[in-house]
Amino acid sequence: MTAAPSHTGRLLVATPMLTDPNFARSVVLLLDHDVQGALGVVLNRPTPVDVSDVLDGWAELAGAPPVVFQGGPVGLDSALAVAVVPGEPGPADPLGWRRVHGAIGLVDLEAPPQILAGGLGGLRVFAGYAGWTPGQLEVEIAEGAWYLVDSEPGDISCPDPERLWRAVLRRQRGALAMLATYPEDPTLN
Repeated sequence: MTAAPSHTGRLLVATPMLTDPNFARSVVLLLDHDVQGALGVVLNRPTPVDVSDVLDGWAELAGAPPVVFQGGPVGLDSALAVAVVPGEPGPADPLGWRRVHGAIGLVDLEAPPQILAGGLGGLRVFAGYAGWTPGQLEVEIAEGAWYLVDSEPGDISCPDPERLWRAVLRRQRGALAMLATYPEDPTLN
């Protein structure tokens, strides 16, 4: 028996039929996916809270807009950060950063920001995360709640996060690209 493939590092893009307010038109970066479940962060839910208001020293490293993003409905009182470090995996990875997939990795917010200042790109800080129990995500994908697509390092630091859902769909091939024009309220069409 072979294990199911891991989707770590890929994106979940909410289908137009997903109306749960936590995930409607969301783009979720999967930070971990294995037999124990899945964990990710919503990339396109900026809050009005500046990073400087909650984390001393990290605002200078945050991409525009330098605000905290709502990563999901779980653990809203905790923060995690994701950033891009270009290059191949190896001993040159910065201290305080752990590679998740490709150039994407998790940042240790307990580390002094100065040690990471020169090596990070596209830092985003998230309050909370999205989580799925074993098999739950696979069921949701099979039921048509999510499209599973490849991520690009620039997705993390998209300067216009409100447009990320459309942008990710637009770069797909075939019918998915056409969904980028799907209206927010199809009854008004």
